[in-house]
Amino acid sequence: MATQDPVNTTSPSFIKNRRSSLIAAIFLMATSAIGPGFITQTATFTATMGAAFAFGILASIVIDFVVQQSIWRVITVTNMRASDIANKAIPGSGYLLAVLVIFGGLVFNVGNIAGAGLGLNAMVGLDPKWGGVLSALLAIYIFSSRKASHFIDRMIIVLGIVMILLTLFVMFASNPPIGEALKQTVLPNTINFATITTIVGGTVGGYICYAGAHRLLDKGTTGIENIDAVSSAATKGILVVGLMRYILFLAILGVVASGVTLDISSHAANPASQAFQHAAGLTGLRIFGLILWAAALTSVIGAAYTSMSFITVFKKGITES
Repeated sequence: MATQDPVNTTSPSFIKNRRSSLIAAIFLMATSAIGPGFITQTATFTATMGAAFAFGILASIVIDFVVQQSIWRVITVTNMRASDIANKAIPGSGYLLAVLVIFGGLVFNVGNIAGAGLGLNAMVGLDPKWGGVLSALLAIYIFSSRKASHFIDRMIIVLGIVMILLTLFVMFASNPPIGEALKQTVLPNTINFATITTIVGGTVGGYICYAGAHRLLDKGTTGIENIDAVSSAATKGILVVGLMRYILFLAILGVVASGVTLDISSHAANPASQAFQHAAGLTGLRIFGLILWAAALTSVIGAAYTSMSFITVFKKGITES
């Protein structure tokens, strides 16, 4: 029997492919976490807690680091999806996990599509319903494309970088008290554990923690030989999310510190939109719309991709029976 030639892990092509898969996994996880809820949570908690919210961000990054490292390492070393690992540990639990993730992804995507509609409304004035429909059709087109995998990787990287750069621009426009924010990152005036729990759940809860790890499986970046690279990618993914949340926090803090009171009293209120508009006028509102739309669309893709990756456990169950 012919044996398969070992993979040359030092070849330029292998290194390039692995780097590409790691970057794709980092941004898939990060952009899945940076959704409309992420933006609204950050704005609301900044408006209520002020600079003290910085400690919550730091605490969430530390917790997220531990969770993501554990999940990414286990999945890539075993070369098994999370549902298959769960079935091995407790028979039947993988199916339950898959159902929860798929159902959760569907529910989250209802909110993500709504967020995309609101984003287009703020960006170009399009009716939110039509904006949601167009965004949903775009997401469907992306998934039905023959080059979906490559397109998804490129798009989430570009949109992720755009979101960070635009938020950074608004942060400088709002002129936040950076010194006070840094001080309260480690020495907060108040600690709100409910807030920390909420933003941790919004960063690694539900499908988010599996998105990047499953992407690495699909790209073939698995095994003990890739453990260092996978660990580094998990860390970078959390840092990207943490960076985006901290920059967004500073952008809104600058507005709050200037004496502006953001409306967070009703469900219809949009504190992040108000903050961006106060910071940079109509341009700020358009930027907010683009950021919200990009965050929503990438989250739709992340949720849909992760949900599809869990469906395979049912196919295996049918085959084995």
